[in-house]
Amino acid sequence: MADVEVLDPLFSGFVLGNASLERLWTGGRWTEGPVYFADARQLLFSDIPNDRMLRWVEGGEVSVFRQPARFTNGHARDVEGRLVSCEHGSRSLTRTELDGTVTVLADRLDERRLNSPNDVVVKSDGSIWFTDPPYGILTDYEGHKATPELDGCYVFRLDPVTGSLDVVVDDMVRPNGLAFSTDETVLYVTDSGNSPGAPGPHHVRAFEVRDGRRLAGSRVVAEVAPGNPDGLAVDDEDFLWCSAEDGVHCLSPDGVVLGKIRVPETVSNCTFGGPKRNRLFITATTSVYAIFLNRRGSGRL
Repeated sequence: MADVEVLDPLFSGFVLGNASLERLWTGGRWTEGPVYFADARQLLFSDIPNDRMLRWVEGGEVSVFRQPARFTNGHARDVEGRLVSCEHGSRSLTRTELDGTVTVLADRLDERRLNSPNDVVVKSDGSIWFTDPPYGILTDYEGHKATPELDGCYVFRLDPVTGSLDVVVDDMVRPNGLAFSTDETVLYVTDSGNSPGAPGPHHVRAFEVRDGRRLAGSRVVAEVAPGNPDGLAVDDEDFLWCSAEDGVHCLSPDGVVLGKIRVPETVSNCTFGGPKRNRLFITATTSVYAIFLNRRGSGRL
């Protein structure tokens, strides 16, 4: 298949010979943050520069879900099925309640405004983990240009009981995408560094999760090239599906690149969805793509 590059024989069993990459929609400027709602059989995603969120439903219809959307980027569902969003415009982490109202969950660390929350994942205990690089405040293209108030770019954990916000990673240049292993003992975080080809990290790191609250023992799983690693997903056997300039790279848990799904636009993020969780939805520059796989996503839908 032209859409698939097999680098390890194992990857041949992950792809389907009669399934090809499909473009579901195009017309954005920088699509991001795909999240699948199995109960509604729909995919929500962001079109950040156009300040809107869109909804794709099984059958192919695409409509505006929210506009203006405060330049939302990444999304996840919490343990109660509510939408959790990273907003560049408000520099906050928010939750959309079941009645449609929006609650701000976090927007400051010790009275200092966050940079621009980027991507988010929810642990089974209800805690919310998210990255906070400055992409939404560097220019007015994906947010509102502003001077950072924090001393760095962090990964945060929001406690589900107390609402306290804690820094769990403080040594990354540009923490970006993140995902838990299936047993939630490892948190994978991408560091997109400064820019593609420039000095700095462009890799995936793995952190040991201790007591369900703290991270330790980090290691570099894989360097990603060409381009930068951005969002990523984990399947139910802990293989990683990581965004890159030339498509989605499938990595073993120890970082071996097993194969690639070639995408004609730079990939920003991906997530598993569909009724059987065996369809990989991919946001890439102006478009949204999907491909059926012989894999299933981990976690809740």
